[in-house]
Amino acid sequence: MKKIIISLFTILALFSCKNEPQNLVKIQGKLLPVSEEITSKKEITDFIQPYKQKVESEMNTVLSFTEIDLVRTDGELESSLGNLMADLCFKRANPVFNSRTGKNIDFALFNYGGIRAGITKGDIKTENAFQLMPFENSLVVVELTADKIKELVNYLIAEQRAHPVSKQFNLKISKNGYDLNINNKPFDNSKTYYVLTSDYLQNGGDNMIFLKNPVNIENLDYKVRNAIIDFFKETDTVKVTLDGRFKTEK
Repeated sequence: MKKIIISLFTILALFSCKNEPQNLVKIQGKLLPVSEEITSKKEITDFIQPYKQKVESEMNTVLSFTEIDLVRTDGELESSLGNLMADLCFKRANPVFNSRTGKNIDFALFNYGGIRAGITKGDIKTENAFQLMPFENSLVVVELTADKIKELVNYLIAEQRAHPVSKQFNLKISKNGYDLNINNKPFDNSKTYYVLTSDYLQNGGDNMIFLKNPVNIENLDYKVRNAIIDFFKETDTVKVTLDGRFKTEK
């Protein structure tokens, strides 16, 4: 009888432990306002301080110098900052591309909206490079057909904005259409062109869909921001001009 009673209690215990499905009944939240009344914890502040000082020191490192304010709004279809960005990326990227492929980039193209801050007259610091390019975009080279280049030109004409293009690209809009020279030669319908841009734009960003599905693509594994920093490090004083690389003939 004792064994029967023990077995009965064991069976009842097993059934009582059966997992029942759990249902979410209610979610509660609490708003914690962040204000000056909240004091920092000394141990956390002390832990962070060395890293904070290191970052501030690196951001304040002087890399170069500019005698003028560099902005994206000082021209109609080109700008000092846009010309600088396109030209410096071309200069830094072409040796990398050439060493891998034995070929040269024809020109560089970026977007107006990708320029996130100007650079004021005076010292150029690491901080300026991060403000100019806060994104983790990388440089890529796409091989485009002549038809794709025509789409690119039509995009620039329709946009009427100072999208950064390098000095190898010379586009003049007239009443009768446009004239395009690349590397001081008239545009050739029978060849393909190697265009430097960012991975963001190559994927169709800013509606630059002509950069998608190229003949070939080469990812340079080189961030745009790093190219900017490297250029500033090797340049004592930045010189930029508005040279009419993209303009409307009056």
